[in-house]
Amino acid sequence: MKLSASFASLLALVSFAAAQSQLWGQCGGIGWTGPTTCVSGSVCTVSNAYYSQCLPGSAAPTTVVPPPSQPTTTAPTGGSPPPSGSGLDSVAKGAGKKYFGTASDTNEFSDTAYMAILNQAGMFGALTPLNSMKWDSTEPSRGSFSFTNADQVVARAKQNGQIMRGHNCVWYNQLPSWVSSSGFNSTTLTSVIQTHCSTLVGHYKGEIYAWDVINEPFNDDGTWRSDVFYNTLGTNYVQIGLQSAKGADGNAKLYINEYNIEMTGAKATSMINLVKSLKSAGVPIDGVGFQCHFIVGEVPTSMSSVMSQITAMGLEVAITELDIRMTLPSTQALLNQQQTDYENVIKQCMAVAGCVGISIWDFTDKYSWVPQTFSGQGAALPWDQNLAKKPAYNGIVAGF
Repeated sequence: MKLSASFASLLALVSFAAAQSQLWGQCGGIGWTGPTTCVSGSVCTVSNAYYSQCLPGSAAPTTVVPPPSQPTTTAPTGGSPPPSGSGLDSVAKGAGKKYFGTASDTNEFSDTAYMAILNQAGMFGALTPLNSMKWDSTEPSRGSFSFTNADQVVARAKQNGQIMRGHNCVWYNQLPSWVSSSGFNSTTLTSVIQTHCSTLVGHYKGEIYAWDVINEPFNDDGTWRSDVFYNTLGTNYVQIGLQSAKGADGNAKLYINEYNIEMTGAKATSMINLVKSLKSAGVPIDGVGFQCHFIVGEVPTSMSSVMSQITAMGLEVAITELDIRMTLPSTQALLNQQQTDYENVIKQCMAVAGCVGISIWDFTDKYSWVPQTFSGQGAALPWDQNLAKKPAYNGIVAGF
């Protein structure tokens, strides 16, 4: 009998632990149906009526119940309440935005634990392919198109009820050599751009919410980037790409996507002036994407000002590739600052009515591009290498 009693006690302890949220996990909020207590060493802390999180602390596990003053029928300012089991997209929509999305691609689709998060209802409302729609993937040789991987991303978005952002048509990078080293004259290169953009966009006609038609046209000092497109066609290549995309899908939103325009300065001014010139020439342009690849503790504070100048011209804007990297190893202080930084980025989008949505550049450090690109840096995303939520997740929720 002693052995049986001990075994029963052990089972009870295991069951109790399994019913608790881990550190950084969700533990409460309106509509939440999961665990409402936290593992030892963490405390269930209210962020808002819709989200409570297990944060580090020495108190005993705590159960959090939404306060009586915030019943389930009460909506946050600017929208409807998130549905049951709400994630980041539900919170964003409840705050009046169109979507909160992520980038992903087919090489990650075999990761079952990863896909459970990507497919979670209400977590991500938009999907952007990391690489499978870029030129080297879709037209590796002239006139020979391949959409196998990109089709899988679009199919996944459809299955999950997520809108698609197309990325991208014309970019100086990840170009096949038949384009970058072609020596084409202006007439031929114009035809090449028209064929590529119209075929790519036309293949997904009616399935893509917005296209990053032109990607990264400027240097950081605001001058035009020297590449095969600009060197051959001057600034006309932008118009050629946008008009080709418009002709292939008249309902898709057409964007120019760029980094380091998130603060006032020469590069942001060049983007604003480009939009003005395109608008005045009647060239189709619907939005500007702010990539937002930031560094912890260095998030610009003037992004909403730049966004407002663009939306004042009748365009929408979006945060298209958000991540906030740090020098490794991560520390609690850096993670806390990252949480604040994510919150402040979201707040700047919230301050601009025409900022329609936010996408992070993948959601887990496990697949982040940062460590391979910036030596000694990483931990840039809201989920860690083990797919556990970090404080940054709570910062995003607080920002909305």
